[in-house]
Amino acid sequence: MSHFNYIDLFGFSAALLTTLAFLPQLYKTWETKSADDVSLVMLILFITGLICWIIYGLKIHSIPILVANIVTFIFNFMILILKLSYNKKNNK
Repeated sequence: MSHFNYIDLFGFSAALLTTLAFLPQLYKTWETKSADDVSLVMLILFITGLICWIIYGLKIHSIPILVANIVTFIFNFMILILKLSYNKKNNK
């Protein structure tokens, strides 16, 4: 039976804060239908880093690392899809 672990609580707190940090950007991109101010290179590098964090989290069996990076990956992948979609529409 597992016991309450303050280290995991700290990890989950960090995960929550860093993951939620991307919601305003996702919302703004969705609402304005523009992602011109979001760097494509930054998104690709960041998503690649998130994939590495997910693999690392799997290897060390860290739930806080996995949860944070999977959710952050989803948010950033959505921003990437919106950016590519809006750029395509604007270039027509």
